[in-house]
Amino acid sequence: MPKSTIKTPEISRLDFKTDLGAGARARIGLLVLESDQTMEWEMRQMADLPGVAIYHARLANEAEVTPETLVQMELEVPKAAALLPEYLGLKAIGYGCTSGSTIIGEQRVSELIQMNNPTVPTSNPLTAAKAALKRLGIKRLGLVTPYRPDVTELMQARFEEAGIVIQSVGSFYQQDDRVVGRITSDAILEAALTIGQNDLVDGVFISCTSLRAAGIIEQAEAALGKPVTASNHALAWHLLRLAGIRDEVTGFGRLFHAQLSEQDI
Repeated sequence: MPKSTIKTPEISRLDFKTDLGAGARARIGLLVLESDQTMEWEMRQMADLPGVAIYHARLANEAEVTPETLVQMELEVPKAAALLPEYLGLKAIGYGCTSGSTIIGEQRVSELIQMNNPTVPTSNPLTAAKAALKRLGIKRLGLVTPYRPDVTELMQARFEEAGIVIQSVGSFYQQDDRVVGRITSDAILEAALTIGQNDLVDGVFISCTSLRAAGIIEQAEAALGKPVTASNHALAWHLLRLAGIRDEVTGFGRLFHAQLSEQDI
């Protein structure tokens, strides 16, 4: 067979310049549960700011949310955090599980993340929620969760330990994260209004990163005349502020017009 006479062109060397790359103002790391269907989508919307980039690592977990499966994640957090390399220069890292933070403990979660990123500020939805409730002036809380009662009760206890009184609480009684991610935003809004209309409540927190709650915050606040936040909503705000991003973001309610005080960092 005759040899090809087609001449391979010489590869020319091209000039280039470099800049700071994506996330020139702030790069934020996020540990997302294997079973989570919502968090990345919502976080991209709330952190859609010039020079801000979100970097995700998936974390192994069981889809069934029980105290036993939640505590197992303690072994997985440092593995996922190790997938966010130091050379990214992350300004903050968040762990994306409210119930996991409740069971493992907020301080322990921070320690596990900082095993691989020792100087990077960390947050999780429970820590972020407490900071958000403080900024919003909420002391008498209405709590919405998707969890079975024992997980919801543990979360109530963590808020009350922080001096936040739970005045009204409701749950979808669902422990399968695959189902929680498909609960409609209309159902979440109705739940927030049902729990928040209690006269003893001065604000509402919607727990679980799988619930599609960020998009109904403004509507719920307008209907209740009270501040409302949620797991992804509070975590996005807290991570942005920890990363030094002070921009106000429209479309996501009162919290995204609030700053973070030095005492909250």
